[in-house]
Amino acid sequence: MNDDEKDQEIAYFSMEIALESSFPIYSGGLGILAGDTLRSAADMGLPMIAITLTYDAGYFYQQIGSNGEQIEKEMEWDFSNDFKKIDQQVTLELQDKLIKVESWSYEVIGRNGHKITVLLLDTDLNENEPWQRNLTHMLYDANPFQRIAQEMILGICGYRMLEKLGYDNIKTYHLNEGHAAFLIFELLKKYKNLEEVKRHCVFTTHTPVKAGLEEFDYNLVNDVFRNRIPDQIHEFGGKNKLNMTILALNASGYINAVSKKHSEISKKMFPNYEINHITNGIHVGYWLSPYMRDFLNEELTRDWHHNIKLFENALNLDSYELWRVHNKAKRNLIEYENSHSWILFDKNLLTIGFCRRIAEYKRPLLIFNDLERLAKIIKKKAQLIFAGKAHPADLQSKDYIRKIHEYSDYLWNSYGIGLIFLENYEISLAKSLVSGVDLWLNNPRRYLEASGTSGMKASINGVLNFSTLDGWWIEGYFMSDKKAGWAIGPEPSDPKAQIADDSIDVEDMYNKLESEIIPLFYHSRDEWQERMKYAIRLGAYFNTNRMMEEYALKSYNLIKQRIWKSKID
Repeated sequence: MNDDEKDQEIAYFSMEIALESSFPIYSGGLGILAGDTLRSAADMGLPMIAITLTYDAGYFYQQIGSNGEQIEKEMEWDFSNDFKKIDQQVTLELQDKLIKVESWSYEVIGRNGHKITVLLLDTDLNENEPWQRNLTHMLYDANPFQRIAQEMILGICGYRMLEKLGYDNIKTYHLNEGHAAFLIFELLKKYKNLEEVKRHCVFTTHTPVKAGLEEFDYNLVNDVFRNRIPDQIHEFGGKNKLNMTILALNASGYINAVSKKHSEISKKMFPNYEINHITNGIHVGYWLSPYMRDFLNEELTRDWHHNIKLFENALNLDSYELWRVHNKAKRNLIEYENSHSWILFDKNLLTIGFCRRIAEYKRPLLIFNDLERLAKIIKKKAQLIFAGKAHPADLQSKDYIRKIHEYSDYLWNSYGIGLIFLENYEISLAKSLVSGVDLWLNNPRRYLEASGTSGMKASINGVLNFSTLDGWWIEGYFMSDKKAGWAIGPEPSDPKAQIADDSIDVEDMYNKLESEIIPLFYHSRDEWQERMKYAIRLGAYFNTNRMMEEYALKSYNLIKQRIWKSKID
């Protein structure tokens, strides 16, 4: 790396970054967002460098057994084929041992050739003991010792590697979630006091419930750090346990949630902090199907890549061609499904997708609340595709997958209704799903979804959303005049919205499927196609170019604003 490549002003720390589908160093939405963030930052020419870990075993490869059980297979991949090794080392003091840490690099290249380097930290070195080499083995290891060690590597060694490599111009350290908050210990050494650290730290929180905040017992903290933690750690890290979110909040001068509603929730959770909001987006060019991309190149002109606000003109798209393009993507998805299942799907049926990380708050079984009623509504009219991974330690969510497998057998054998759970949900499969289904289903418990971006990916491909009003969909639903899809359950203005139970939501879901969505799909195709245009139009706002412009102006305080801004105007 030459000196010009090291003249960066922003260091972006994230526990996971989805760089490519073939790199298993991400598990879900946080990593997907990080990847899109860097792609847009590169397109816009932002002076940024990113830090994450290598994870030579990745997350895990998901198989679904004959009885619907999730089987986790450890992944084997040789990242030396894709990443460039950097000939420098830093050390980490963990307990009474010194661990050596190296890094690899990968370049995200923007549309104008601007490069953003990603540093991937690695402890799998011959000089380290076997347990030390294993610290960067697997993403989100459930063992607390492994987790705290990984987060020390990310925050502390990430900072030290930047220093070692001569990145002397860093003015802003962006913490994408609290995993990198140990970085603050290094910044305190550099800047001497917390107020000065705040001038250099930006923190993005993605967690809308206190139960989801990561904490470490102080006995463990004292064991791994020994006498190397700041004296005031209980003051700004939490009294009873070290809370990584609290630590990041106390040391950051700019804090943001990832949607308007999430900001409201976060302010109630942490009333003593100023929490702004920058609504998430997606990298539009990355998530468009090739068919939709070619179509938009013709209809909107190729300039939309540089000015995504041209998506505002989506209402002028040719309806016939839009439908033809969508059905190309749908046909590809159905062919994939039919080659991976004994249940054969029909390309002419309304196809509904529920594809995301499997977790209790996302209510993956909600639509199956009354199987007989569901069957009556969708028989010969709709088919369902599910996909998503459950964390290996989350037995409840793994049981959800097993139950969906059971429902699949029952609905097919009793009613001839297609329901399939596709295994190993990752980027390449996600791209097929968000462009190939007709309706994107999302029904989290209200106000537990900080943002959610899968619905944005579906939307830009002309897929309509059917979701509870939470996260980004509150904004998208009303921004589209309620035409880019449907809401499940009460609106936020309803005082009972937050306490509405499953029965209320499932009743509304069934009613809308039966009386609005299915009739519209089969009998009012012109209106359905018009709604698809409203969905695509949302891409003008829900994109990471707009998101990164907000970060640059609101929190990064870039000196070179005219330079990067000219590249997107």
